[in-house]
Amino acid sequence: MEFSIVRQQFIQEVRQPESDINLARAALLIAQEAYPVLDIELCLCEIQGIADDIHSRLPTERYPLKVLHVINSVLFDDLGFRGNEDDYYDPDNSYLNVVLERRRGIPITLSLVYLEVAARLDFPMVGVGLPGHFVVRPDIDGCEIFVDGFHGGDILFPDDCKTLLGSIYSRPVELDPDFLRPVPPKQFLMRLLGNLKGIYLSKKDISEALSIVNRMLILFPDNVQQTRDRGLLHYQVGNLEPARWDLENYLTLSPLAEDRALIRRLLTRMGNS
Repeated sequence: MEFSIVRQQFIQEVRQPESDINLARAALLIAQEAYPVLDIELCLCEIQGIADDIHSRLPTERYPLKVLHVINSVLFDDLGFRGNEDDYYDPDNSYLNVVLERRRGIPITLSLVYLEVAARLDFPMVGVGLPGHFVVRPDIDGCEIFVDGFHGGDILFPDDCKTLLGSIYSRPVELDPDFLRPVPPKQFLMRLLGNLKGIYLSKKDISEALSIVNRMLILFPDNVQQTRDRGLLHYQVGNLEPARWDLENYLTLSPLAEDRALIRRLLTRMGNS
């Protein structure tokens, strides 16, 4: 299978050890397939410029809350980054280049800006994938301070995260400790791509959804659900051979799948076509 240069660069980036993955570059390579003239280095320089501005304002004693206050002041007060509540499901909210340009995004892309700026300040932070939301926190043992980029940099503590989840799901939600675990780079990118997949499927843009799933399977080639979904998407656009390969592979990987009878019927239909 031949890949575009951008796709090859994405493969090279994400197949490094996770500690070496440049999250911003990988996200920009995702965006570059939608925006071919995107200048990745220019976007990275913009992030560096934001970090340089923040660095000039940092106090001598860099206590975590003081550093977060200065980052918030620049990102949200001066530059006006905020959640795009008016058009949450616009796919551009998931493309880092557009988020940097418009200063609008969804929780995961605003968190990405925060993470990348903090990294350039030698103030390491990690992403935290709450169900239905995304926040960041300082990468300090025992630190339970979270920042919600979608809501203007709100500082949250565990009880606040529990309240936030309750508001998202309109019911009390227990704060499982697993919810607060750091999200590694490949899982971060998987969640970002998952958002785009859902958006393009809702728009019935099957070719774009298929392109997204292909990149999800670059990240995690043995992902059973995405293997099935890619087969179904191939089938919808008339790519019967790759559809058959993916769906047969899905049944091999997951022989007791609840939808196995449906998939077998679909394979029989393809065999008779």
